[in-house]
Amino acid sequence: MKNLLILAAAGTLFFASCNNATETPDAPITADSTATVINTYHGDTITADGAITTAELVTKMQTDSSYTGKVETVINSCCKKKGCWMRVALADGKEMKVTFKDYGFFVPLESAGKPVIMEGYAYYDTLSVEEVKHYAEDAGKTEAEIDAITQPEAVLAFEATGVIIKE
Repeated sequence: MKNLLILAAAGTLFFASCNNATETPDAPITADSTATVINTYHGDTITADGAITTAELVTKMQTDSSYTGKVETVINSCCKKKGCWMRVALADGKEMKVTFKDYGFFVPLESAGKPVIMEGYAYYDTLSVEEVKHYAEDAGKTEAEIDAITQPEAVLAFEATGVIIKE
């Protein structure tokens, strides 16, 4: 019985260590509050300090071909298979494609709708028809929607090194 308990504890520690996200409460629960905000960190652990809005990013990208820094926005969607990419809201109603540096981390599959702060590199990119179809398949689009894709897509892209998702 003792060996079974040790084995169960070791298994739990092993599986818990495989998760690449960490959770940190932003504020302690007090007598006056019933909940606390939990942030999850993916990739490099970053802070929110210096994050700009997507409106500021779009303005910067009108004169520069790239931007390195932090951006705060909302996740519109993410890869439904692994969480290996996401699309985030821009201030002008468009979306920005976000990938993760060296495919080194993923975000939870249920991240859509959550506020996010990302640190990394923004740039303009053109996705080939094959890439657009691949992202559509990952997003769970129907075969008809995927087959209707016939043109490359010019996008504002972001390669993130670290992400904070506000829960």
